[in-house]
Amino acid sequence: MRVALVYDRVNKIGGAERVLETLHQIWPEAPLYTAVFYPQTASWSKKFRVIPSFLNKFPLARKRHEAYPYLMPLAFESFDFSEYDLVISVTSEAAKGIITQPQTFHLCYCLTPTRYLWSGYDDYFQNNFFRFLAKPMVAYLRYWDKFACQRPDFYLAISQNVQKRIKKYYQKDSAILYPPLDIEKWSLGEEKVGDYFLVVARLVGYKKVDLAVKAFNQLGLPLKIIGTGSQMGRLKRMAGKNIEFLGQLTDKELLGYYQRCQALIFPQEEDFGIVPLEAQACGRPVIAFRGGGALETVIEGKTGLFFNSQTPGSLVRAIKKFEKKRFSSQACRQNAERFSQENFKKEIKEIVEKKWKKQ
Repeated sequence: MRVALVYDRVNKIGGAERVLETLHQIWPEAPLYTAVFYPQTASWSKKFRVIPSFLNKFPLARKRHEAYPYLMPLAFESFDFSEYDLVISVTSEAAKGIITQPQTFHLCYCLTPTRYLWSGYDDYFQNNFFRFLAKPMVAYLRYWDKFACQRPDFYLAISQNVQKRIKKYYQKDSAILYPPLDIEKWSLGEEKVGDYFLVVARLVGYKKVDLAVKAFNQLGLPLKIIGTGSQMGRLKRMAGKNIEFLGQLTDKELLGYYQRCQALIFPQEEDFGIVPLEAQACGRPVIAFRGGGALETVIEGKTGLFFNSQTPGSLVRAIKKFEKKRFSSQACRQNAERFSQENFKKEIKEIVEKKWKKQ
C-alpha cells in the first residue's frame, strides 16, 4: 500500500506532532506533505521526507504562516496524490482540503474543525475593529472549509469533544481514536516527590496560564511553568517570587519535572490535551478545568480533581481540596496506559484495513 501523510504546517512541536511520529512508525516510507516547513523549530521532522507547498517560498511564510491564511486552501489543493492508495491528513485547518482521486482513500484524523473559523471564533476575534477587517477573509475561508470538509472519505476524531464539533460544523459522522501516548518515555519516577506544582503549556492566551499565575500568587505555593510563547513577558511581570519560568525543555528534562511535581495544573479547555496523560503516566495527578478533553483523560477523585470555572478562586479551592487528598501513582499510571501508542497503532491499522477494502 502506497501511503502519504498530510499536516497543516511543520514548524512547531506539540501533541499533533506526536501523532505524526506514531504514524511514521507504522508507515516509515510515507512522505509528509505540508503547507510550510521550518525544520529549525520542528526537530521531530528529521525522520520524515517533508514535501512543502509553493507557499514555503513566500517571505516569512515558514515562520509566520498566519500571514497567508487566504493561500492555505490553494497550497493544499496544489498537491498531486494520484500515486497513493491511502492519504492520512492530520489537521485542525486546511489539510483536509487536499484533492484525491476516487481510487485513493482519504482518512482525516481531525484535531478539531478549524478553530478560528468555528468554535474559537469569538476568542480569536475579540477586537471588534479586527473582526470587522477580517470579515471578508473569514467569510471566504468558512465557505471553502464547508466545501473542503466533504473531501475526506472517513473522519476520525481525537475526542468526544471534537466528534461533536465535526457533527455540528461539518455535518459529518466520525469515529473516535484517542491520540497516542508514549508510555515508555513517560514513566514513573524513583525520586521523592517535590513541593511544587507544574504547568506545561505554550504561553499563549487560550492556554489560560495567567489563571494559574493569579491563583498561585494568592496561595504562595511553588509553581514551575514550562514552555514559551508570546505571553511570557506579561506572565513574568504578573508572577510572584514563588513562580518559576523554566522555558522550553527537552523531553528528558521535562520527565523529571513531571515525576517530582505535586500535581499538574491544567487550566485550559483543550480539544484533547496530551499533557495531562503525560503527567499521569509519570504517576502524578492532575488538577484540571472541567471541560474539553480532560473530561475523557482524568478520572475525578482517582487520578485528579476538576475545578468548575476558569477563575483564580475556583482553582484555589481545588488546590486546597487537593492538599487534603491522596492519589495513587499506580492508578494514574494505569489510566494513562489506556492511551498507549500500541493501542493506537492497532486500532488505526484495523480501521484502515477495513475502510480501504470497501473502496
